Amino acid sequence: MKNTTLIIITLILNISFSQNDNLRNRYGNDTLSENPIYPIPAEMTFDEYQDMNRRLNVGLLLAAIPIPGTIHHYAGEKKIAKNIRWVAAGSILAIIGGAMSMKEDGWRKSPYEIYIENPGTDDEKRYQKIPIGETGGAIDYKYVELEKMYSGASFLIPLGIGVLIGDYLYDYIHGIRTIESKRDKVRFKYGKTLDFSFTPTYDLKNKTAGISFTYDF
Repeated sequence: MKNTTLIIITLILNISFSQNDNLRNRYGNDTLSENPIYPIPAEMTFDEYQDMNRRLNVGLLLAAIPIPGTIHHYAGEKKIAKNIRWVAAGSILAIIGGAMSMKEDGWRKSPYEIYIENPGTDDEKRYQKIPIGETGGAIDYKYVELEKMYSGASFLIPLGIGVLIGDYLYDYIHGIRTIESKRDKVRFKYGKTLDFSFTPTYDLKNKTAGISFTYDF
């Protein structure tokens, strides 16, 4: 078991150091060098190449930006991203319109006695004195705050908030699925055209490791 573990660790270290040496020899000390270019199928389009190389972690990072449609835009679905932003803009306008249309119509009515706190000031509050019992001949009250009445298209506020939340969720969930789907389609399409494959091999008896290549003629 110790020998097996040692072989695996040695193999990993050898691969890591050999890759570092290759990168150092190829790019020197320039940390801003571009990634190496790999051969791609001649029939692959640039859009397919972009679809294949999109990363979910980048999409999740973009989700932190409070702009709807960001993930769909990264996924290459610019038309859908634009529609998502129009919906978000409409939701925000509905929230603003609902808030601006609301007008104060005074305090709500109550059949109970009213207790007023800070009367005549901006901090005025009113409470309903709801009797809940009697102790030693004195009536016990439960104080329930009385709200003001408002008129206007107040329903636009929760409607706009609900649509905006749904808009964000659609961009997040459907956007991630779009990235996965488009990437899988390209990989499946061109993966079938590959004529070779490789399989790692290990010989624990002789304490050796290698890679087996297979080519289909």
